[in-house]
Amino acid sequence: MKIAVGSDEQNHLTDFVLKELKKRGHKTILCGALRKSGIDWVGAAKEVAEKVTKKEVDEGILFCWTGTGVSIVANKIPGIRAALCADAKTAEGARTWNHANILALSYRLTSEEVAQEILDAWFSTPPDPKEAKTTRKVEKIEKPNL
Repeated sequence: MKIAVGSDEQNHLTDFVLKELKKRGHKTILCGALRKSGIDWVGAAKEVAEKVTKKEVDEGILFCWTGTGVSIVANKIPGIRAALCADAKTAEGARTWNHANILALSYRLTSEEVAQEILDAWFSTPPDPKEAKTTRKVEKIEKPNL
């Protein structure tokens, strides 16, 4: 899988997640500060979300201090379903019920151990086909904004 990873800074959590993704066989495209561009969290979130919607990548992972800001920005882009996940159960639900395509993580709250659990849940949980109707409802809400 090809994954865009964006952040406004590079730190122990971004480095850990990048190593985990590589171990799992994923190709990463670096965005924002991870590519040394000096882009803030708003720009990093927009860049990752646009790569997902343009199908340049399969999914995205975003980081900021709380994870809230990057998830808000990403969700402004039509077709994005970014989910701020603080634990594995939330990541599992975001994938199962919401067909989330961007994972948002908080630097402040996410330890490496919890990040690994979140990634395990994220990558092992497919969308529930019974929830496709709900996903289409969300897409209809976006249509007037295209």
